[in-house]
Amino acid sequence: MSFAYGVALLISITGMVVLDHRFRLFFFADARRAAVVLVAGVLFFVVWDLVGIATGVFFRGETEFMTGLQLAPELPVEEIGFLTLLCYLTMNLYAGAGHVLAARSQGRRGRAAEVGR
Repeated sequence: MSFAYGVALLISITGMVVLDHRFRLFFFADARRAAVVLVAGVLFFVVWDLVGIATGVFFRGETEFMTGLQLAPELPVEEIGFLTLLCYLTMNLYAGAGHVLAARSQGRRGRAAEVGR
């Protein structure tokens, strides 16, 4: 039993938390809304996985980096960590892109005002 993949997921999620905190992207912008969105996203993908498993599309690959513990047949416990990372990363990217676009828009408006003087 190895925890390498789980540890890598925790390190990656920690990185998402640090970025979120630094730039107030997701949880640090609105924790309640972020929790609802994150849980909804993870649940959506768990259902997606279960449908894929039931239809034979998804299966658990063998690797020495995982614990071997399963939440359901073909659904490793690490999948919840991966789905959490995936959803958190997506929301941080979405919020970060919004910040960048807003800053660019502010910059253009500021330059237009300077030109008009």
